[in-house]
Amino acid sequence: MHTSTALEALSRRPLSFLRSGWPWRSLLYLLSSLIPGTTVVAAVVAISLLQLLPLMVLAGLAVAVLLVPLVAKFERWRLQLVDLAPLPPWRSQRSREAVLGLVSLLLLWWIDLVVACVTVAGPAVLILSPVLQPTDEDWAPAAAWTASAAGLILLPVAAYVVTAWAGARQAVARALLAPTELAEALRSRARLVNAFETERRRIERDLHDGAQQRLVSLSMRLGLARLDLPQDSPAAEQLAQAHEEAQRALAELRELIRGVHPQVLTDRGLAAAVRGAATRSPIPVDMDLRLSQRLPDAVEATAYFVAAEALANVAKHSRANRARIRGRLVGDVLVVEIWDDGVGGADPAGGTGMAGLADRVAAVGGRLSLSSPAGGPTSMTVEIPCA
Repeated sequence: MHTSTALEALSRRPLSFLRSGWPWRSLLYLLSSLIPGTTVVAAVVAISLLQLLPLMVLAGLAVAVLLVPLVAKFERWRLQLVDLAPLPPWRSQRSREAVLGLVSLLLLWWIDLVVACVTVAGPAVLILSPVLQPTDEDWAPAAAWTASAAGLILLPVAAYVVTAWAGARQAVARALLAPTELAEALRSRARLVNAFETERRRIERDLHDGAQQRLVSLSMRLGLARLDLPQDSPAAEQLAQAHEEAQRALAELRELIRGVHPQVLTDRGLAAAVRGAATRSPIPVDMDLRLSQRLPDAVEATAYFVAAEALANVAKHSRANRARIRGRLVGDVLVVEIWDDGVGGADPAGGTGMAGLADRVAAVGGRLSLSSPAGGPTSMTVEIPCA
């Protein structure tokens, strides 16, 4: 099994771990803290000799400005001892490196040394007890050899402790020097959502400006041709059928365009688009959308499609007499509530529709909650951050 970090090494089998180089790499990683540590101590002693407070402050600031970048680069270099994974280029992480250097100078280096000295020096002293301790009445040779055996037993424990702390230090350093996988995944998801929404709008424009216009032109030509033919002629009946087919295709295409990305959403915003979806609903819908400004494209698109899908579900399954949509900005969060007085009993696990809505909302960093007791009413609340 390939191991790239000290923490991963701890999960190996004991004999495999103890035979590997990870305990030694971890010990060297901790002992290398002597370099920034002694530098800090020497700088503090030198500054304290100045005795004048203004000079001490100026000298301290100068030393900090010089030391922090150097210590940060040293931390990046020695991190390779316990973390083989590559780091982002240092030029893109200067501020993070400065934070790591400051934390190392003020806090971490002496903890590294304490852990290394206690875990290594303790067993070493016990192992060397027969040599270090004089044999007298209070300290028999048997006790010395017993202590030496105890030291040997403690060596594997020391290896695990040293590697565990080095692994924890490595995790802290990597968190400061590189974005976490979760943060990168969230950013990647946001980029994908934006790219997907841009592609939807492009498809909508292509359908609206291309195929739809051709169908409109075809329908008009067929209608004009019907006017030129006698109504009782055989060709007139076929032409009428073709005209009706073209009109049905045009209606289906318009419905498809609304499903891809309605033009009204782009032109007039979320409130107008949801109002249009409400007017097409066979169930009366009360509207209360109070939005004083346009929202980000991904937010508007997500809120619209959730509202439209929710209204479709109300019409299909709820047996409701009335529905209501409310929406407003609370701080920088868009809150939309869809309510109906139907029979309730909506089960998010009963199909893919509700799960798909929740996934769509989660993709833009929002959340969806549902309350649908048996007997109704049903209330769905969507919260989407706009910042």
